[in-house]
Amino acid sequence: MAVTVAILIVPVTLQVVSRYTALIPSWIWTEELSRFLFIWMIMLGAMIGVREATHFDVDVWPELKPRTNALLRVVSMVFVLVFALVFVWYGYRFLMFGWAQTSELADLPMGFIFAAWPLTGLTWFAFGFERLRADLKIVIDGPPPGGGIDVTHRDIGTGSVV
Repeated sequence: MAVTVAILIVPVTLQVVSRYTALIPSWIWTEELSRFLFIWMIMLGAMIGVREATHFDVDVWPELKPRTNALLRVVSMVFVLVFALVFVWYGYRFLMFGWAQTSELADLPMGFIFAAWPLTGLTWFAFGFERLRADLKIVIDGPPPGGGIDVTHRDIGTGSVV
């Protein structure tokens, strides 16, 4: 994420400077490159959000028992997994549509841009399945001993609590 933001600063700064001064010519490719970087920045953020369970979340229920909370997270994650499969299926079709295309101004291969959608869906599916498995374990076996650690904020890969 930091790399995409750092790289994004360059074309956006060039675009702003060229728009308001005559120091450098107006470069249209900077707008196109910044748009592509912004797409990847959003998709990477979405991947990280599902991995670390920091994606948008609305609490509409009061604090319930651990098994009930885990069951609600299972239901929610099923919808995320379905949406991930939609991203994979239609993202793949989108990627195949744009595989041989190049961008108009910067002449970049569009396959690199369109690959963001199926890759995002695959990572959502992998990370979501990991969370689903952890929540199903709580639903079936009960909360872990030591009480009440919310697995929503547990780093599944290392087992540490974030």
